[in-house]
Amino acid sequence: MAETKTTTIPHEALVEAIRRVLVREGLTEPIARIEAELMAESDLLGVPSHGVRMLPGLVKAIRDGRCQANPQLVVTRERGAICILDCDNGTGRYTAVQAMSHALERAGKYGAGVCLALHTTHWGRAHAYACRAAQAGMIGLCTTNAIPNMLAWGSKEPVLGNNPLAIAVPRGTGRHPVVLDMAMSQAAVGKIGTYLREGRPVPQGWGLDASGRQTCDAAAILESKRLLPFGDHKGAGLALMMELLTGALGGGPLSQEIVQHDPSGQDHNATKLFAALDIGAFADPERFAQRVEDLVALIQAIEPGLEILLPGERGWRARDRYLVEGIPIHPEIAASLRTIGFPL
Repeated sequence: MAETKTTTIPHEALVEAIRRVLVREGLTEPIARIEAELMAESDLLGVPSHGVRMLPGLVKAIRDGRCQANPQLVVTRERGAICILDCDNGTGRYTAVQAMSHALERAGKYGAGVCLALHTTHWGRAHAYACRAAQAGMIGLCTTNAIPNMLAWGSKEPVLGNNPLAIAVPRGTGRHPVVLDMAMSQAAVGKIGTYLREGRPVPQGWGLDASGRQTCDAAAILESKRLLPFGDHKGAGLALMMELLTGALGGGPLSQEIVQHDPSGQDHNATKLFAALDIGAFADPERFAQRVEDLVALIQAIEPGLEILLPGERGWRARDRYLVEGIPIHPEIAASLRTIGFPL
């Protein structure tokens, strides 16, 4: 009989279990720790689509040689605030952290820093890297190209990846950053998968079925692979520009070329862009922090009785709750994890 009960696991226990699996697969302790922390962080912030659910796919990619367990990262070019980092198709979360670190280091020296990361794999959630810049007191931005999964300009077949973009801005001492993390599709593939697991219909406008009709059936959208861009031409246009800022700028594979080599969704050989801005190079940091709070106050006071959540705020609320109650793991995810020896 299929399992129906949701499993709950404490955050630190989830991190440790992921770490153990990855060490078993040949990752060094430092790399496994970063991968585990960021993977569990997605679940902690209420985004199970990009959390431990992705571990079996990562393990398979490592075993198949599509993802390097212990990559050799090399800066192949640098000029002032800019560097190019070859990530050797290493595990995506670890390499993305290193790339953002390069951007932050240069921002501290020059006021702004940019790292273009070549030969990368799936990084999980863009939120993590922009947020780390904000937690370091800087403004962070990152984007990536990915396999094509989004219709555009009236096409019947996927034209571009839904190339996500994350921007994070610090709010000052004691406050979580404002973090916008969005795919260029109306909803990320993983989010549609979450709706499917939970037995919920998706909102109208997220995607089409195999016949080209709009549908609220998550399974039909995932089967057809016909996601719709947000804002029609606006989402498609932004996805195109993210592709130009990553694959094209880095001279690497474009979305259609990535999928030809690896259709698994691990985004083997994808290109990512990381940028950091040192607020102090532009303005007095305290004045900037006050201006951020002024804007937040204006927005939240615009209509009495209306609660307006800032980008990322829902995740911080989930974090507070799950640190106390434990992180829920859906039965389907739990079953998948057990196939790789995950202790649930």
